[in-house]
Amino acid sequence: MTALRLNAVEVGAGPPVVLLHGLLGAAQNWGTIQTALAPDHRVITLDLRNHGASPHAAEMDHGSMAADVAQTLQALGVPRAAVVGHSMGGKVAMMLALTAPALVERLVVADIAPVPYPPNLRAIVAALQALPVTPGLTRRAADALLAATIPEAGMRAFLLQNLRFDATPAWRIGLAEIAAAMPAIEDFAAPAAVFEGPVLFLAGARSDYIRPEHEAAIAALFPTARHAVVPNAGHWVHAENPGGFLDALEPFLGQAP
Repeated sequence: MTALRLNAVEVGAGPPVVLLHGLLGAAQNWGTIQTALAPDHRVITLDLRNHGASPHAAEMDHGSMAADVAQTLQALGVPRAAVVGHSMGGKVAMMLALTAPALVERLVVADIAPVPYPPNLRAIVAALQALPVTPGLTRRAADALLAATIPEAGMRAFLLQNLRFDATPAWRIGLAEIAAAMPAIEDFAAPAAVFEGPVLFLAGARSDYIRPEHEAAIAALFPTARHAVVPNAGHWVHAENPGGFLDALEPFLGQAP
């Protein structure tokens, strides 16, 4: 396993906070949260491998992605940070805390649990692969082609951020690598470890990604875990209700270890 140096977007100064996006996302998805935290924190938002402006690689298990984060923080001179991850990024954050606990001062996991999930997102990945990415493709045409499979306009807009529209349209993301790695992304192969630092799990009130039956798995790996619910939000908690997300996040970041 070769760890990659990830693309990082930095703002602010103060205690470091690392933000990790979800599947088919990018650092830019955290813009509102990054701006809000910047007055009091050095906010480091990363593109995970095969996403955004970061390098591509075949392996996409959470251990490999956590190793990328560790290497990138070392390169940036960050010995220890609060780590916040959403969805797939939450799994990467959990894996980082379990495999390199000295790097993680505290952990925030947004709307995901340390368990395997069903293959519900593979149809979206397949729809992206089926797009005819050829010269002349416009955003409007791509949106229309995706509409049959992905009826939510907001989701299509989010996904099409990953496609560069110019004379030679192309995916910014490693779409083939992501498609091949979906079984590993859906899984969570927890190591034989426990993270004893402060942990906060944030669930969207309208989401079912964190369920009562997940509590035992969470407690086994993160015995100090606390739970909070972000109102008026589904799975995309930080985008759907950024104010509510920050109301839960900021006090936790300011608490003594």
